[in-house]
Amino acid sequence: MKVLSVNVGLPQTLTFGRRKVRTAILKAPVSGAIPLGRLGLEGDGQADPVYHGGPEKALYVYPHEHYAFWADILGRTDLAPGAFGENLTTEGLLETDVRIGDVFEIGSATVAVTRPRTPCAKLGLKFGSLNFVRDFASAGRPGFYLRVVTPGMVEAGDAITRLATDPARPTVAEAFEERRT
Repeated sequence: MKVLSVNVGLPQTLTFGRRKVRTAILKAPVSGAIPLGRLGLEGDGQADPVYHGGPEKALYVYPHEHYAFWADILGRTDLAPGAFGENLTTEGLLETDVRIGDVFEIGSATVAVTRPRTPCAKLGLKFGSLNFVRDFASAGRPGFYLRVVTPGMVEAGDAITRLATDPARPTVAEAFEERRT
């Protein structure tokens, strides 16, 4: 398991059709080691702290393994790390294998899984269709949020090491399905 890309973005006002929306969904890869604090990565922000960010959603993780699926569904070849608004694009860390409460070491930081992502309208706006939110949810590939247990430095290429898991806890995929029903 490893970090393929660390992605950050600050809030900005974007125009989608005739709507102006304040969002930080546009994330771009950064190079080098980035400080990770209790509320997230240095240089990253959230436009709507009621629904995004905070200690229980300090980082959003999205598995790179899902990119080929979405490229096919969307008919796109330009999906780059951070395309889904994630802070960490990872390899080997799938929702079916990660449990709520799992603790991981990434770089010099320690993090814990808190919940699956619930897709929002801004994801649909980014991809040009509010129906995409429904499609994203139906696909069962939500990614997940992390809280920071111990701040540290993270960077692309860092190994991700599971430090603790509880087999009695649901996987992220199970928790997401439970929320949808």
